[in-house]
Amino acid sequence: MLVTELAASAPVEAHTQIAGVYARSLPMSSTISIANSPASARFSGLESMIGNTPLLAIDYEIGGRRRTVYAKSEQMNFTGSIKDRMALHILRLAYAQGSIHSGDTIVEATSGNTGISFAALGRALGHAVTIFMPNWMSRERVDLIHSLGANIVPVTKAQGGFLGSIRMAEEMAAQRNDVFLPRQFSNTANVEAHEQTTGPELYWQLRSEGLTADAFVAGVGTGGTVMGVGRFLKKMDPATRIYPTEPAESPTLSTGCKVGQHRIQGISDEFVPAILQLEQLEPVIDVSDGDSILMAQKLAGELGLAVGISSGANLLAAVKVQDSLGDDAVVTTVFADDNKKYLSTDLLRDEPVKPHYVAPAIKLISFRALGRVCRACTAVRD
Repeated sequence: MLVTELAASAPVEAHTQIAGVYARSLPMSSTISIANSPASARFSGLESMIGNTPLLAIDYEIGGRRRTVYAKSEQMNFTGSIKDRMALHILRLAYAQGSIHSGDTIVEATSGNTGISFAALGRALGHAVTIFMPNWMSRERVDLIHSLGANIVPVTKAQGGFLGSIRMAEEMAAQRNDVFLPRQFSNTANVEAHEQTTGPELYWQLRSEGLTADAFVAGVGTGGTVMGVGRFLKKMDPATRIYPTEPAESPTLSTGCKVGQHRIQGISDEFVPAILQLEQLEPVIDVSDGDSILMAQKLAGELGLAVGISSGANLLAAVKVQDSLGDDAVVTTVFADDNKKYLSTDLLRDEPVKPHYVAPAIKLISFRALGRVCRACTAVRD
């Protein structure tokens, strides 16, 4: 894992500054070496396929006003989602700390993308993988995990749904001595992954355009993205505002418990994750699932950006934040995954428009990709 990654066009003195500031801020676990591990070469190859994603400048109009929102194109990762960053970092640290061994089974509870990431990375590293997942997730997610050689244990609502999935994963680990649990919802390495990669990439890609982020917005599944990116951006500029996002139909973060149902798979998973520190963030932004579907459909149909429903939600939340901060505010977010995992869902069906929806009022104009950041500038490898 890189200690930090910088924009290729940023000045040399800026590279030096960020290398010094950021290296001092990294947790000790980030510097543990796996150089002598037989898996070192495999990790090196995987690192080249994960992260360092483009930053998209999305130009749009609303109410006759032209604006721009910036979104990391995370569907470009190894398995097509931002979860690859977290899965790679957790496994790398586990190897470095000796908490996973050859022959161990990786066991995780997930709503889909994390399961796909651990299935792919686990098999690449030679591990068996078992995924506990609520049985109402999209067919594509299930099929993808199966195709990657992992075992899936579907969990019904009667068995506890998402919380039941976590409980059953813990029970399996308690019964065997060859199980590694990533524990994505409580593992601080999840936050660290985004503090070390997503945040620095976003920061320096903006700097290459002479910009700094006024705000970062992201839907909350585990909370790793919003906490990790937010932590880095605030280190660089304490005035940056960090907004968590949730479905209006299921305001788990606002209420502290599972409420209602929604169709934005991957966020609002029935409880408030342990690694999410709401007191460190701005007020929660809510978006409707139908509005998010319409937005994701527009991104694909009008700009050719084939992203998932949560990406539509993130863009809508960014637009809402820009409404409050001003048309010229630099508001950033992530497109968390691609649309291939949702082809059997309402994403590919006609979605009724409701009066309060924002997506119909948005006219997408164009997008451009800001260059990937330079891995050679201050890359620190084992």
